[in-house]
Formats: sequence, C-alpha cells, structure tokens
Amino acid sequence: MAEAVESFGTPLYLYSRAAIEEAYGAYDRAFAAVPHRIHYAVKANASLGLLRVLRQLGAGVDVVSGFELLAARRAGFRARDIVFAGVGKTEAEIALGLDHGIMHFNAESEDEIRRISALAVRRGGRASVSLRVNPNIDPRSHPYISTGLRENKFGVDIALAPSILARARESAGVDLVGLQCHIGSQITDLRPLGEAARALATLSRRLLNEGFALEMLDLGGGLGVDYEGGQSPRPEALAAEIVPALEGLGLDLLLEPGRSLVAPAGVLVTRVLYVKESHGKRFVIVDAGMNDLLRPALYQAYHRIETVGPAKPPSGPADVVGPVCETGDFLARGRDLPAVSGGELLAVRDAGAYAFAMASNYNLRPRAAEVMVDGGELRLLRRRETFEDLVRTEE
Repeated sequence: MAEAVESFGTPLYLYSRAAIEEAYGAYDRAFAAVPHRIHYAVKANASLGLLRVLRQLGAGVDVVSGFELLAARRAGFRARDIVFAGVGKTEAEIALGLDHGIMHFNAESEDEIRRISALAVRRGGRASVSLRVNPNIDPRSHPYISTGLRENKFGVDIALAPSILARARESAGVDLVGLQCHIGSQITDLRPLGEAARALATLSRRLLNEGFALEMLDLGGGLGVDYEGGQSPRPEALAAEIVPALEGLGLDLLLEPGRSLVAPAGVLVTRVLYVKESHGKRFVIVDAGMNDLLRPALYQAYHRIETVGPAKPPSGPADVVGPVCETGDFLARGRDLPAVSGGELLAVRDAGAYAFAMASNYNLRPRAAEVMVDGGELRLLRRRETFEDLVRTEE
C-alpha cells in the first residue's frame, strides 16, 4: 500500500484483482447445478480496467445507462453479454441498445415496452424484453436502496404482470423472454430473496402454461457485505435459498451482483492532514472527503478505517473528516481510533463499490486515481484528474 501511495499519491482507490476473481468464482461455483449467467452490475464500479477483469472471467454485464453500455463495449463485452436495465431509459438509450443488438432490455413499465417495440419496428427488427416485476417484498435494508416495495419506483406490480404481458405479446417489435426482479441492495437476510424467487417462479410457471416462450428468470443482485468485518452472506447460501424454487422450470437463471463482487476488493487510502481537539472532541482531518466516498454522508454507512503500518491500540473516539466545506463531510463519526498524526495513512475498507462510482468534483476537487494490484504488480487504471480535466467541457 505504501508503494502505491508513493507512486500515485492520495487519496487513492486501490483494488485487488485476486479478490475480484475469488468473489466471481464463488458465485459461479455456487450456482453450478443450474444453467446460469452472472451479469455484473456496472453501476457498482464502471472502471474499464475492472470491467475487463470481469469479462475475462466470463461475466456478462447489467447496465443502467447509455454510457454504461458504451463502457461495457469498450471493455470488450459482446453485445449479447449486455442486459439493459434502469427505470428511466431515454429514447436515445433504447435506440443505442437496439443498434448494438444487446441481449435484452429489462423493461420497467408497459409504456416502456411500447416505446421499445416502436423503436424496434422503426428499425425493421425486434427486441428481446424481460419485464421487471415488483413483488412487494421488504429486503430489510436501508430505505434508500430498497427497490421491491409498492412505494418504490421500480418495476410493475406483480399482480398486474400477466395482463401487461398479454398485451405486450401482441406487440410487433418485442419478444418476451422472461421476468426480472431486484428487491434491493445490501441484503444480509437472505429470506426475502428466497421469497422473491418463489414469487417469480410461480408467475413464470403460470406464463409458461399460457404459452409464453420464456427463456430466463432474472433475480437481480443485492447480496450484502458486512462492512464491520464480520462474515458476509455467501453465494452458496444464496443458492441454497433460491435454487429449490427453480426446480423443473427449465429456464436460465440470471444474477446481477455488483457490491458483493467488488466492494471487499477495494480500499480508499487517505493521508492524515491534521489532528485537532475541540471541547474534548477529536477530529482527524484527512485528504479524502465526501466527494471521494459519499456513502457515509448519504446513507450513514459504516466503513472500517485502519491505520497503515504497524498496529496501534485505540486511543479513544474521533471523527474522521475530509476537506470539503460541508458539515456532512465525514468518513466516520465517534470511531475508536489509535493516536495518529499528520502524514500517516489510513485505509478505508470495502470501498470497491459505490466509492469512485459516486465520486464528484464538488469544491472543484479532482477525482482520485484508481490502481489495481495484479499478480504483485501495480497497474494504473485511471490517473488522477487535473484542473484542465475539470474545465475541459466548459465554453
């Protein structure tokens, strides 16, 4: 870690290729008993270097924007490896997916199916479409990342799906290939995922009996990570929960993990700038801020923070805060940390997902470099931004 910092500075996103390979392999082994495809959720981390690693492992991708689609293509994914999800696809994004000939769209509404059909007909072809259903299942995670309840914006009510699909079957430009659901993110209690699998399997059986030529069932992602360093739920436990529901269906299973593949593979390395005491409160001021890791400010999310180098005993609570001019700019509050001083390095754990992906240039701060440890070598995936990078698009 010190070598990476010496070469590339701080803040710094540092990833482990070996950890990504192990996480992907765990999924592939866990679902070996059923026909399956693992489609990485690009929104977790869209770094091209990281995408190329997953492509080499055999993954497909789940994209939620036109530029994510283009990133996947640039990283070498074939069009038939790409599923296009997302609740608000624009006409231009749908056209992009059609023109590339992607595997299929996960449609979020009947209106979207009509739009996809019309655009496909205009091009003289047909589009493969799955329908995202909302099974009204509580994933028991943070409300901002819960997506499977009636009050959430995602998908259609599962009770309405048969009538929507019956009408869609008459569309001139779409082929209905399956059902999809994704009930939320950061799920650590696997029972809701099993419940969702049973609900989709039941509906799929009904549709197959009614003559729908379904090919797949997509259960999304959402497997959580224990950010406090305990045992995260394992893919084999997920398989034990959902595979029994699929018995006899004869459909391919699609999974769309993101966080569980890449979060534990990354750390955010930051340097202590100053330490100050105020009315008995200790502030450790570092050079990484909410623009580098938004999750603590946005979700009150917990990330372990460790000193780099020899272990030192804790010396009492401290707030680890960044340089951004916001009171909400913190990486941790009331954390029991060792005594540290200016110049020391801290590592923020489990920062491989939703760290760089949510980074910004707030306060005109450059986004940090991304580096991968690959077989003992350091590979620069993305250089640190410069001032010229930040103003390049201005007129």
